Amino acid sequence: MSTVFLVRHGLTAMTGPVLAGRTPGVHLDERGVKQAAAVAERIAAVPLTAIVTSPLDRCLETSQAIRDAQRAAGREPEWHVDERIIECDYGDWTAKPFKELMKQPMWKVVQSQPSAAQFPGGEKLTDMSARVIEAVRDWDSRLAADAVWVACAHGDIIKAIVADALGLHLDQYQRLVPDPCSVSIIRYTDTRPYVIKVNDTGSDLAGFAPPKKRQRRPKSQDATIGGGTGAGSV
Repeated sequence: MSTVFLVRHGLTAMTGPVLAGRTPGVHLDERGVKQAAAVAERIAAVPLTAIVTSPLDRCLETSQAIRDAQRAAGREPEWHVDERIIECDYGDWTAKPFKELMKQPMWKVVQSQPSAAQFPGGEKLTDMSARVIEAVRDWDSRLAADAVWVACAHGDIIKAIVADALGLHLDQYQRLVPDPCSVSIIRYTDTRPYVIKVNDTGSDLAGFAPPKKRQRRPKSQDATIGGGTGAGSV
């Protein structure tokens, strides 16, 4: 059963006032660079098997910080750029200010019934959800059972993956909020995914390091009745 750290990219100049979407050349700003360094330092406590990233610049830069921190610790995780976890294609909404988009009739649909939303000239949210869930489950099937890996992506992408792991309908995914450079953690097993953390921005992640091979023993994939002992209890 592998464990994925879902990392949202750091802040950019467009984050907040504008829907950046797939706009090319959107880089981390000074705040985002600091956020990426901080999350990379936290994740450096865990030996990663792989880093999978969206091809957009802000994710490449965030994931590169994570990669550099792993290298500084003497590790060389696999590096993959995966088009399947790219940002949603917002079509005509791309690079538009949110204050304008909030006046559009589709805005209310996106907020209340995402499963019915298709962005003008762009992607259906159901299609976006399907492709990113397929991607993360594909990587889970490729990696070793005790692998810990990073998927560096975007807010809506992470919300869709977490909603799926929680068994939520896509119409509920707007209840989830992944902050810039937050870490959400899902452990996949043969029976079900376990959501360990959502939107974590400061906790110690060292407990997620995989056990040394000589210390391994079979773990039950059943849910712990009454609660477990911490990060490694599932």
